[in-house]
Amino acid sequence: MNPEHLELLVTRTMPFGKYKGRLIADLPGHYLNWFASQGFPPGEIGRLLALMHEIDHNGLSSLIEPLRQRQASSSVR
Repeated sequence: MNPEHLELLVTRTMPFGKYKGRLIADLPGHYLNWFASQGFPPGEIGRLLALMHEIDHNGLSSLIEPLRQRQASSSVR
């Protein structure tokens, strides 16, 4: 797992669809599961969705919490 990819989960937003504008890290599990069953889109967004699906599916969301907190504190400054 690449640390830069984890960082992108808490900084990139969904560019299309029902959850457009929501952080990738904040997408609901059922939406990620739908992509997993239908196929992830090509490119970076697909790779990030697949990574978030793996994190969510395996109960590893605690991996991104420190990044989320760091991102929140840096945006306050």
